[in-house]
Amino acid sequence: MTDEDYYPQIQTHLRAEAAQMGKHYEVFYSLENTIRQHITEILSSESEDWWTTEYIPGQIKKDCEKRKKTERESGITPRSSDLLAYSNFGELSEIIKANWGIFAQTYSNVKAVERVMGTLNTLRLPIAHCSPLAEDEVVRLQLAVRDYFRLME
Repeated sequence: MTDEDYYPQIQTHLRAEAAQMGKHYEVFYSLENTIRQHITEILSSESEDWWTTEYIPGQIKKDCEKRKKTERESGITPRSSDLLAYSNFGELSEIIKANWGIFAQTYSNVKAVERVMGTLNTLRLPIAHCSPLAEDEVVRLQLAVRDYFRLME
C-alpha cells in the first residue's frame, strides 16, 4: 500500500493544509520530546529510580501507567519502555513545577514556566487534533518556542 493508493481520493486543499500543518507538528514533536529528555536527565541526576520515588506526582504516574497498559492491551507496538513517553504536555509542566527546587537551576522563573507551558499546551490542541493553525497562532507558536528556550538562559 502506498500513499498514491489513497491520496488521489483526498481533496487537494486538505493535502496542502496537511503539508502546512506538518511543519508545526514537527516543531511541537521535537520540543515535547526535548522537554521529556531534559526532565529525564535532570531527575536521573537526582535519583536512579526517579520514576518510582517522589519526583513524579502520583496521578501522573497512574495516568502514564494506564496509557501504557491500554496501548499494550490494544496489540499495537508500544511507543516506548519509558513511562515518561506516556505523559502529555500538561503533565510535563506539572512535573517541572512539582520539582521546582531541582528545576530552578535550569529555568528562570516558575510563573514564567507555567505561562509558557500553558500557551504551548493550548497551541498543541489544534496541531494534535488535525485542525489548521490560524496565522496569528503560527506566530504565537514560534514566539512560545522562543520563550521556552529563553527560560533556560
